[in-house]
Amino acid sequence: MDIKLAVLIDGDNIPSAYVKEMMEEIAKYGNPTIKRIYGDWTKPNLNKWKNLLLENAITPIQQYGYTTGKNATDSAMIIDAMDILYSEKVDGFCLVSSDSDFTRLATRLREAGMKVYGIGEKKTPNPFIVACDKFIYIEILKNLTEEEPTSTTSAKSSASKNNYDNITQKEIRFIASTIDDVADDDGWAFLGDVGSLLQKKQPNFDSRNYGFQKLTPLINSIPVFEIERREDARGRMKLIYVKLKEDKSKAKKK
Repeated sequence: MDIKLAVLIDGDNIPSAYVKEMMEEIAKYGNPTIKRIYGDWTKPNLNKWKNLLLENAITPIQQYGYTTGKNATDSAMIIDAMDILYSEKVDGFCLVSSDSDFTRLATRLREAGMKVYGIGEKKTPNPFIVACDKFIYIEILKNLTEEEPTSTTSAKSSASKNNYDNITQKEIRFIASTIDDVADDDGWAFLGDVGSLLQKKQPNFDSRNYGFQKLTPLINSIPVFEIERREDARGRMKLIYVKLKEDKSKAKKK
């Protein structure tokens, strides 16, 4: 059963161009029963949002900027979030902003047992990112829209040839240490457990950041790791396990 989500969007801080893709992304994590966007709708910079609100059933919340230099939108969004929390109508929140001012809000919501998803641009300060359970970069959604491979084969070929170059040694070590954390005595780790722990350690970790739709092809593209597919006890499905190759010197990235 989908969890109920409250989607709160900082209209002053988020571009409108990929709202459709953003809502499709949010739907992967739950049912967005509350959708609100905050801003001063008398200002021309929010005009691009206006035509998209009705199409995506997003309720605009007017917030006048009474004081120069102060972000009234942030305050209104935080107050609404707490009201929604106490109403007990949702199971989680999606905070759409690149503003670190929402760090304490995300922390407070998680303290209350809420699942918190963040969506923002890559410029988002790290404190807000790590305050969320999961953080998705808008740039990922932009790239998925713009890149339309002509076939599955060409997409796989492109990923194997190019996207591995986006992965740094630091990230490889991060994945390796996480595998080691959940591995059995033989060094094998269930990939589902690895993925969950990667997300907990680093909420903005996403295979799509490196051009891969899923974690399995990302891991498979890194030479220091090997993958094994095993049947479950009933032989009905393949379970994916991963380990660090023993001969690390030969498999290191150049």
